[in-house]
Parts: sequence; structure tokens; C-alpha cells
Amino acid sequence: MLQKIYTVLFFLGLFFFPFNEYEGISALGEFKSESGALFLFGGFLFLVADTFYSKKIMIPYKNILFQCVILFLAWCIITFIVNLDTITTNYFKHTTGINRFIRQYFALITSSFIFLILYINVLAKMEVKEMLFKIRKVFLYSLIIASVYGFLETLVIVFGFRIFYPVLNLFDYFPFSEVHLHPEGRISSVSYEPPFLAIYLISIAGWMFSYILTNKKPTKFLPAIAVLLLTYFSGSRTGLIVIFFQLLIFAIFLYKDIRFKTYIKKALIGFAVIFAVLLAFNGEKVMKSVATKMESLDFKNNLTKSISNQSRFGIQYASIQVFKENPIAGVGFGQQAYHNRTHYPGWATKNNYEFKLYYKNKKEKTFPPGYNLYTRLLAETGLLGFLLFIMLLYFSLRETISIMKSTQNEEKTLTVIILITLIGLYINWLQIDTFRMYVVWLSIAILIQLRYKLKALKNEQ
Repeated sequence: MLQKIYTVLFFLGLFFFPFNEYEGISALGEFKSESGALFLFGGFLFLVADTFYSKKIMIPYKNILFQCVILFLAWCIITFIVNLDTITTNYFKHTTGINRFIRQYFALITSSFIFLILYINVLAKMEVKEMLFKIRKVFLYSLIIASVYGFLETLVIVFGFRIFYPVLNLFDYFPFSEVHLHPEGRISSVSYEPPFLAIYLISIAGWMFSYILTNKKPTKFLPAIAVLLLTYFSGSRTGLIVIFFQLLIFAIFLYKDIRFKTYIKKALIGFAVIFAVLLAFNGEKVMKSVATKMESLDFKNNLTKSISNQSRFGIQYASIQVFKENPIAGVGFGQQAYHNRTHYPGWATKNNYEFKLYYKNKKEKTFPPGYNLYTRLLAETGLLGFLLFIMLLYFSLRETISIMKSTQNEEKTLTVIILITLIGLYINWLQIDTFRMYVVWLSIAILIQLRYKLKALKNEQ
């Protein structure tokens, strides 16, 4: 009974993870508006209860991926101890260094250990075929809701059909959803902001692309098309680049299989037809939208014109300077913002209201984001912490490719999905500094279980 409850909560957590457009629970810190996390927390509690009752829980301590996670978590604590003298004096935005460490380490250990253990134990009870089809179906259901919301939002924001706003407003009655229109003419669907929508789409892109491999119905292209359209209208530069790259990787797999070569041609024709329909529907706005997207991808010019890019690269630059001063153990996990503020470059802060209103403003409680997980780790955990994390990324990709080469059918499809997913999310970490990337840790859990299941199958033969 307890096992069924935490399994259901696991799937609800996956379904709701893009839904963060509501006020939330402030006590949960980074997870305060993450509705999916609520179900995952509940699932973990029921897993603990089941463990006390059954005396059984799976902790894959012999797996190299899990070992990398544990080593990294341990090193983050070591950086706190090593830098304790400076951490106790850190104070900014009404927050002490010790308080900041506790909050950040809670977010890290929740994503990379607590939820990971839940994923591993739920997946342990599934066959490979179940992993593929059940998880993908849950993501599809969430995409359907996000697509309906996004379609209505696009009609209202992009094409100016305000008549549909009352219909869109009905989503206020959907769990964990509060209708909010983005002021810059970009859609965010069920997520709080377009960048969060992009993370969700990058996370599920490989799963939705896989329908083309396993489904025989003409509708198998629709999930992929929905992902691409939502990405386009979100206006997320990173989303556009990363999902295009994920699509390219998937196209290479298709092209290598003679059964699917014609799909690439059909896909190109399909996109051309959709674009033509959009042009006929409202050609002027579509062309203007395309021109805007192309301009947004010009990072060199946008560095001098875009305030957000100046802030992003300025903070990353500051993190590198902090790393140079503390190359071995960094300044301590969670302490980046305390040290970055003395290294912000003039080209980033000049005429930049974001630094004045948010990042340097002591009255504003929200800490400045690091905008890049890798530069954050260099600054906070030093070269050793950075290399430990890179080891996890390397072994996860190596394990994916290794399993892919030695399997067929559902196992191979699942590894193709994981490869596309992990590459996309690892690239996305170049512009976001949170560990709260649910599908990264889900993918690692799947890899751990795939390896165990393949070993068990080999032993039976």
C-alpha cells in the first residue's frame, strides 16, 4: 500500500514539475513555488515509512554515478568547514553566510539525494518498458495542459486576440496555476517565466521526440511539434538553441536508421506547411516575430544592448575572479554572492538598473543568481569541487552511450532519450545555477536502474 502511494506521488511530481506559477510556500526556500516538489517530498516520506515497515530500501552505493553524487555532496560540506572563518563573517541582504549555506545545501541535497533515492526505489519496481512508456505518458499529459495554456496565451499576447483572455483565465482554477501574462510579448504557459518554460521543454524534448521512434500513428509527430512551437513563442534564446541542438542529435539517430530517413523529409515539409499557415493567418506579426528571434540570438551585439546579458556575463565574470583568488576549495558552498559583489565589472554595472535595484540593493532579499552553475561551482567549491561535478556529468554520458551500444528496442530508445535530455540540460546549466533540475536526477536514476537490470538479465542467461 505504501509503495503504491509513493509511486503515485512520484508520477504526480513529474506531471506538476513545470507548474510554478503560484505563490507557493516560502518555508521551502527554492522549492516554494515548485508544485511538483510537494508531491516528491510526500513520496519520499512514504518511502521512509515503507522502509521502516519492510526493512528494505535500495541505495546503490556500488554504482559509480551514485558514488560521484556522494563525493560531491561531501566536498560541499568540506568547503563549508574549510572556509568557516569567512563564512561566519559573511552578511548580505539580511542573511548570514551560515544561513545561506544551510538553505543552499538543503536545495542541493533535496534534488541530488532525497529525490534521487525516491526515483531509484520507484524505478526499481518497474520493467524497462514501463519506465519508457509510463514516464513518457505522464510528461505527455503535462505537455497537453501546457500546450492548451500556451496556445491560448499565444493568441492573446502574440496575435492580440484579447477575446480569448477569459478562456485563458479559466486556468486560475487549475491546481497550482495562476494566469500571468508576460509583459514582453513572450509566453510562459504554466510556468512562472519563459526561462522556466524553456527548462521544462528541454527536459521533456527527448521524451516527446521518441514518439516518432515507437508510435505508428500519424499523431506521433504532434508532441515534438508542440515542444518546438512552445519553445519558439517562449522567446527563450537558450531554449531555442538547446532544443534545436537536441533535435539535431535526434535527427542524426533517425538518419542512421534506414526506417526513419523519410521522417526527416516529412518533418521539414510539415514545418514548412505550419509556417505557411501561420503566415496566411497573420503574416506581418509572424515575420516580425521571426526577425525578433533572429536578433535575440546575436549575443555579440546584445551584450552591449541587452541589460539582462550584461548582468548575466558580468556575474559570471565576477565568479571567475572569485575562483582565481580561491582556486582549491573556493569560498564555500552557497557563498558566491557575498564575494561576487566586489568583482562586478564596470561594463556590466554601468547604466544597468538590475544591479542597482536587485543585485547590490541590500533591502532586496532575493540573492543575485549566479547565471552559470559551472562558474558558480568554481567560485564556491574550487577546482576540486568543479572536477567532482564534471566527473558525474562525464560518467553519466559515458554510461548512457555504453548502454545504448549494447541494447536494442525499449532499452536503446530509453538511452537515446536520456542522452538527448542530459546533453540539453548540461548545456542549459551554462546559463542557470540551480541544481533544481528534476529530469537530470531522474535520468541518472534511470541509468542506475538500467545498469542493475541489465546485469541481472545477464546473470540469468
